[in-house]
Amino acid sequence: MTTLDLSLTHLVRPSNLSEKAPVILMLHGYGSDENDLFSFASELPDKYLIVSAKAPNAMMPYGNAWYDINFDASGDKFTNDKQAIASRDLITKFIDEIVENYNGDKENMTLLGFSQGAILSYAVAISNPKKVQRVVALSGYVHPSIFKEGYKDLDFSNLKIYASHGSVDQVIPVDWARKNKPFLDNLDIKNTYSEFPVGHGVSPQNFFEFKKWLEEN
Repeated sequence: MTTLDLSLTHLVRPSNLSEKAPVILMLHGYGSDENDLFSFASELPDKYLIVSAKAPNAMMPYGNAWYDINFDASGDKFTNDKQAIASRDLITKFIDEIVENYNGDKENMTLLGFSQGAILSYAVAISNPKKVQRVVALSGYVHPSIFKEGYKDLDFSNLKIYASHGSVDQVIPVDWARKNKPFLDNLDIKNTYSEFPVGHGVSPQNFFEFKKWLEEN
């Protein structure tokens, strides 16, 4: 399908349905682009309208980011929360554009994010639970400082989250990811969490598990 000039550069795999289609919006990780997760598209059911978005901040010499990650002298990482919130709001706007321009079903919206894309998937869904029904968060973690104020008072009854992480992830420590489930449980968000014996990536077993979770949810 020819892509339209919307808020975010993107790739599209159309649905085989004639009516409004369930949507999977893919959000790549730091330093990557819209082609990365789109490789999953051919392995996912034809009913889905799949849109893979490109982050707005270009990196040198190549790749893109949803927000900057800064390192101090001790090697600690700091998120540029202002940029992350701007990307959160841009993705939220982009969801509306997908519904309007590609005949996506606003009642059947899944965010599939990897790493930085997973962190933002949490932020978008928890800040706007009426716009997102499912999240597949791969190798990410919850970062509440980029959630909308007052998020704890929102209705999460229609939101479901699948999260997974590599037990030997050298980029985002697995200890960070292990805090996701207690946080989500505390908000009464239906969720599941899995670990796989890999680094910062998605194993075949991980892919088949979240694909099965999508079909069941």
